[in-house]
Amino acid sequence: MLATTTRSRRWKTVALATTAVLLGLTAPALTATPAAATTTAYDQTYYKNAIGKSGTSLKSALHTIITPQTKISYSAVWNALKVTDQDPNNSNNVILLYSGVSRSKSLNGGDLGDWNREHTWAKSHGDFGEVTGPGTDLHHLRAADVQVNSIRGNKDFDNGGSAVSGGGGSLTDSDSFEPRDADKGDVARMILYMAVRYDGGDGFADLEPNEKVDNGSNPYMGKLSVLKQWNEQDPPSAFEERRNQVVYDTYQKNRNPFIDHPEWVEAIW
Repeated sequence: MLATTTRSRRWKTVALATTAVLLGLTAPALTATPAAATTTAYDQTYYKNAIGKSGTSLKSALHTIITPQTKISYSAVWNALKVTDQDPNNSNNVILLYSGVSRSKSLNGGDLGDWNREHTWAKSHGDFGEVTGPGTDLHHLRAADVQVNSIRGNKDFDNGGSAVSGGGGSLTDSDSFEPRDADKGDVARMILYMAVRYDGGDGFADLEPNEKVDNGSNPYMGKLSVLKQWNEQDPPSAFEERRNQVVYDTYQKNRNPFIDHPEWVEAIW
């Protein structure tokens, strides 16, 4: 009886060890590499009250941190975008969201071939329009081709659709828009910044991500699960990091925390 028990224990030990090895071999294929901090330079200063927190506590701490900001007018956004969105390879141009095209800074306006001011969090989602505050916040306003911007309209973000003309690989259907791969993470982090910055406590709508598309004028933007995937898929680029720094240093004096710490997306949502 003792010999049988010993053999049984040995078999279980081997089986457990084999299972552990198999799990170790298969885990990388099943689990995406989590997003990691791109800078910790502000952790002991700007973000010191957020470090170590998660969930609603982290979201609340970040809201308190990023809410103080210098606000600019909607007309001032034109010149600000010429600085924040400047092409690193051509100082006369800006890089356009969604299409990735480099276009002359002088071609800002509303005509075909121009670039204009895209509200990544569509201004109708919460009905804040172009009011100073969410309507002029540079952390979600980007230079975009007039025609591509019009096609995006106020659609929520999701995967799928047909190719957008001049969209650099972006897709769209009747109720959603999918940016080109190089802009997916940028879009996700801009949307989630807005959800943390504007919580209804300063006279504006409480902006929140959800799992729907076709949200209309409601203060929601979908789809959260897709935005989280995009944040992982497309980590912050040098262009995005530089932009965050310029907005902080030169214009608003606040930062997009999800560019500095993309892992905080998963920590909150």
